[in-house]
Amino acid sequence: MASPRAISTANRIVSINQVLKINLHKNGKKLPLNMSLEKKRFIYSLAFPLAFLLLIWVLFAFQAEMELSFVRGGVYPRHLSGLPGILFSPLIHGDWKHLLNNSAPLFLLSLALFYFYRDIAYRIWGLVYLIGGLLLWCVGREAYHIGASGLIYGLGAFLFLSGLIRRVRKLMAISLLVVFWYGGMVWGLFPFDTAVSFEAHICGAFSGLMLALVFRDLGPKPDMDLPEDEDELPEDEDELPEDKDELPEDEEEEGMPEHGQDIPENKGG
Repeated sequence: MASPRAISTANRIVSINQVLKINLHKNGKKLPLNMSLEKKRFIYSLAFPLAFLLLIWVLFAFQAEMELSFVRGGVYPRHLSGLPGILFSPLIHGDWKHLLNNSAPLFLLSLALFYFYRDIAYRIWGLVYLIGGLLLWCVGREAYHIGASGLIYGLGAFLFLSGLIRRVRKLMAISLLVVFWYGGMVWGLFPFDTAVSFEAHICGAFSGLMLALVFRDLGPKPDMDLPEDEDELPEDEDELPEDKDELPEDEEEEGMPEHGQDIPENKGG
């Protein structure tokens, strides 16, 4: 029987698949997506997340098999010897539980990034990786920080904020899915457990939010049929009559009842 974790991950992949099938709308008509093209894009989007996750698992399996510890390869803040950890810490995990907890969210969030933001995905992913690690090196506690959770927080924060500010339906849906799946991650920003690097979570989330703002004009464009402001007035406001009830003289004469003509009673809607 499948484990609850496997079932949960499968359900989340199905949710992403449903978002992928959202149809575009134009002038009130649905335009079906080219599914052959979408499948190719989906497969392409799987490549890097799977390769990176495989690298993490191979490294951990080697560590476990050889009974080694790569903890000293993590980030050690404000020490030059800890700088290489910016590159290596997301690859290193302390035990199987640590690895399993990070694998599903890392894969799913990376998949969403590479599918929906494919034009800027490598830049966003790489910058979250480096900026989050560098910030952690600057502000973290003096201890070895390992694991991909900082990267996870960065990707989640980027997908959440970027989907809200870009005015693209599919990206807004991804924002909601991030909240639905991983809304509980917010508790990881607080120092409830000293064994957990909450600083890595904060630094990762900050880098993701910052990049969502910096790259807001790059990548997916807003849907054309989404108005910027429902209450927006026409550019030439002089064309609007000062009084909405004012009618042109001709229409006013036609609309006025003749002398002795009954005025129909207004019965409401």
